[in-house]
Amino acid sequence: MRSGILTIMKKELTRFFGDKRMVAGVLLPGILVYIGYSFMGGAMGDAFGVDEDYTPTVQTVNLPESMEALLPQTGFTIIAASDGEAAKEAVTAQELDLLMEFPEGFDADVAAYEVSSGGAAPNVEVYYNAASTNSTFAYQTVVSLLDAYEGQMVNKFDVNAGGEGYDLATAEDTTGFFFAMMMPLLLMMFLYSGCAAVAPESIAGEKERGTIATMLITPIRRSDVALGKILALALIAIISAASSTVGTVLALPKMMGGVTDEVSADIYGVQDYLLLAAVIFSTVLLLVTVISVLSAFARTVKEAQTYVMPVMLLVMGLGITGMFGGGASQELAGYCIPLYNSVQCMVGVFSFSVLPVGVAATVGANAVVTILGVVALARMFNSEKIIFSR
Repeated sequence: MRSGILTIMKKELTRFFGDKRMVAGVLLPGILVYIGYSFMGGAMGDAFGVDEDYTPTVQTVNLPESMEALLPQTGFTIIAASDGEAAKEAVTAQELDLLMEFPEGFDADVAAYEVSSGGAAPNVEVYYNAASTNSTFAYQTVVSLLDAYEGQMVNKFDVNAGGEGYDLATAEDTTGFFFAMMMPLLLMMFLYSGCAAVAPESIAGEKERGTIATMLITPIRRSDVALGKILALALIAIISAASSTVGTVLALPKMMGGVTDEVSADIYGVQDYLLLAAVIFSTVLLLVTVISVLSAFARTVKEAQTYVMPVMLLVMGLGITGMFGGGASQELAGYCIPLYNSVQCMVGVFSFSVLPVGVAATVGANAVVTILGVVALARMFNSEKIIFSR
């Protein structure tokens, strides 16, 4: 790395770490996120619904005549299971929404059962996967229907007696589901906040104070000045994002306490974190570059913050797209769209459906836009009309 770039990076980092207020402003959000999310506790419920056009599929074992007319009222697709164990595996893999197992001779047993006998009533077993919104929706609908029918039968049968062993979601499924729904949006907002907190001050702030002119008359190349600033700002932004992300990850189990007690980041391996780190670093470089270019047009920090507002709205909008679509995109073309590709990669990592070639395309696409931004910023530094406008 050229000495000019290192000189600019050292200057930016010294300015940042020498200001206690700026350091506190970067680290404080992570602490506040942890405290705030921890107090939310079990307040979060089922935030994600089912597509209106989706029809759950239910497989049944020993379906009795009494249920042949009842279950179609749900509007679900009802299929006789050829293999109960295979159906359970399909529910676990989220390839099937629901499995219902009835004991042989269910109708006869219900007719013969006497509530006053105190014996065990015929039990209907309903298996589902809580990590799937479709499966959870199907489960709640079917159980409500069975409960209503059971009430009409004066409690002559049970549904999932004992209450355990019927949720076939693994810890990986549960964690992947919640992380994939929430973390892409949160990470994108954290990354943007870190970039927006430092980039305008570094570019527009120096213009406002008049110190940028002194820097530009030094024998350092303008391209080195641009690249040095972007690399230093990216490092600071990553520290800010890391603080907020750590606070979120630590608080997430508490935040999800009312929904599940199996959320843990321990299930992700080194490879997952390395892929995520590559995506985050390329995204931060891109965001810092875009915000720096916009800030170079501004005369003051306040004006720069106005210019970058549309970027925040764009980041939020793209982050929200990670909540929909049933997992990461498997189309390579989507990974060539800056920022959108970052969201898709994050969804893929957290849901264990990452597309490695998509991560490579994301890093490459973000790098290309970053390089173009550095070139544009260097040319702007050569323009007296832009740099000395105050």
